[in-house]
Amino acid sequence: MTSDYPQNHEWSACNTGTHLWISSVMEKTSADSLPLTVNSSEKQETVCIFGTGDFGRSLGLKMLQCGYSIVFGSRNPRMSSLLPNGAEVLSYSEAAQKSDIIILAVHREHYDFLTELTELLNGKILVDISNNLKINQYPESNAEYLAQLVPGAHVVKAFNTISAWALQSGALDASRQVFVCGNDSKAKQRVMDIVRTLGLTPLDQGSLIAAKEIENYPLQLFPMWKFPFYLSAILCVFFFFYCVIREVIYPYVYEKKDSTFRMAISIPNRVFPIAALTLLALVYLPGVIAAVLQLYRGTKYRRFPDWLDHWMLCRKQLGLIALGFAFLHVIYTLVIPIRYYVRWTLRNMTITQATAKKENPFSTTTAWLNDSYISLGILGFFLFVLLGITSLPSVSNAVNWREFRFVQSKLGYLTLILCTAHTLVYGGKRFLSPSILKWYLPSAYVIALIIPCTVLVIKFILILPCIDRTLTRIRQGWERNSKFSKLALNVKTHI
Repeated sequence: MTSDYPQNHEWSACNTGTHLWISSVMEKTSADSLPLTVNSSEKQETVCIFGTGDFGRSLGLKMLQCGYSIVFGSRNPRMSSLLPNGAEVLSYSEAAQKSDIIILAVHREHYDFLTELTELLNGKILVDISNNLKINQYPESNAEYLAQLVPGAHVVKAFNTISAWALQSGALDASRQVFVCGNDSKAKQRVMDIVRTLGLTPLDQGSLIAAKEIENYPLQLFPMWKFPFYLSAILCVFFFFYCVIREVIYPYVYEKKDSTFRMAISIPNRVFPIAALTLLALVYLPGVIAAVLQLYRGTKYRRFPDWLDHWMLCRKQLGLIALGFAFLHVIYTLVIPIRYYVRWTLRNMTITQATAKKENPFSTTTAWLNDSYISLGILGFFLFVLLGITSLPSVSNAVNWREFRFVQSKLGYLTLILCTAHTLVYGGKRFLSPSILKWYLPSAYVIALIIPCTVLVIKFILILPCIDRTLTRIRQGWERNSKFSKLALNVKTHI
């Protein structure tokens, strides 16, 4: 499961367009009406902001609310409008003389004017908040380019990962993390102090070399979700067409029966639980593969293959998507009684039995299988939801690592067992019946059981005492072919 949800879309830090919501906020809100965490007895520090775009105005308003004195630098001071009350607007050179901290809220392609201010900016702190339009757009980061352009200034990268919306929407909305990097520790510390005063969370990323990675961060679109999304899409497409072949094309070829209506609810309600079960099994499969590799190698000090490392990093995202498919399965199952096809079938069956004066005898075995199938599904879905809730930051932070591991590992495998059993009981005796084969193709849920059953069988083998004991020793530092294995194990045990 995962604790990471998609963040709000990050606007470009130096957006030159004008947005109506910012304009309305600027007109209705003044620095005096929203005082935030400021001690009026303290002397106001003056901060200069180059640029009067959306982000520059939003940042200026926030800083005014927190007690800073703001001076905007603009190429056309008289033309600037929609600025927060209490802020002063001057030319670039005049504004730069007012403060030793200058926040640069302009695009990289407009940095040329800074060369005329080189002497004036000497020794000052330049905070670069710019973003690019695509990842690795330039050979060097914008902050490093700025440092080359104005070598006498102390360049600090900050605020590019926060959006204008986050500055305006309050402390509980949007992302509050601000990545900061710079070569001068004192300059970086002053910028981080400003970040804290604004109610944001500064994260020190080291020297200015990290600026390129920081600038690429807002441009990444769900980097850890790409593999889970692609995998789930492939699974859904494959099983959808597989079910269409069996349940739509096959009846039409042999019986001239139109079953295309099944593509709306019946087939999706087969695809979603199959995808949920398969993805849940894929959450625990890499851990099983890693354990087998450690047993085979006899050591834990060798790196796993890159594909396995990436797979293990995506397990939480796979679990979340699996939970989403499980929710869809529950919703689709609840609407089955109101479907026209189901109501038509039951009505015709009732009329046929009444006309023939016959009734179907009650089968205790069938009742047991049906109730067991439903019960296993309910319990499995309950634990599935529990796994998702536990992965939320607000919940996971309230438990220790052992409790979290118990829920995500022990209860996770129990969830996989219950969901697999749910599918097995659903199939019942039909697993062994040749009548379920259509064009020699088994039912989709039979294929869906391959990966979960494989994971559970291998896991059962790994927890056998003789194997688990060896695996535990390896994970404690013992190596099969090392003459220092005993010493390493003793040291690890004492630590």
